Amino acid sequence: MRLPAGFTLLDALVTIAVATTLAFLGLPWLGDIVLDARRSAGVNDFVHGFHFARQEAFRSRRDVVICRSSDGRRCAAAGDWGSGWILFLNRDGDEPPVIDAGEEILRVAQRTPGLRISSNRRYYVLRPWPRRATNGTLVVCDRRGSRTARAVVVSYTGRPRVSQRTAGGNSLVCPV
Repeated sequence: MRLPAGFTLLDALVTIAVATTLAFLGLPWLGDIVLDARRSAGVNDFVHGFHFARQEAFRSRRDVVICRSSDGRRCAAAGDWGSGWILFLNRDGDEPPVIDAGEEILRVAQRTPGLRISSNRRYYVLRPWPRRATNGTLVVCDRRGSRTARAVVVSYTGRPRVSQRTAGGNSLVCPV
């Protein structure tokens, strides 16, 4: 005698209960993966931007500036770096840097959703060798706060590195 194929109501309820429990246990973990990926993308964008700026400064023998910009056309005097930034060739070397006629914008980085990015510098100037670049630290934070923050530490040569601490070895602090 053959039994009919299929599930009983009890089988279905147990399966739904196990699947629901696993989903609730896995959701926070999946959320952290998404936040980690978003933070890494923001950090990598800056690292690549600094490498590109150094290369362009050497190639053109001119200053290249990275500054925060919410409109992609001019440097902002204040605000969060997460609202966007630009990289441009500063032919006349003005300080503070201003995009003048004939100065080409080389790269525009759009707003980074979910990230707060602060810096101890208003702008960074990457200069051709052997002149010093602007050093400083950009701190990239998400909603998890300082415990998961990352820093892009820029040396006097304009070389960036990623760290979980400040250049001085202190813990990173996210803006409130």
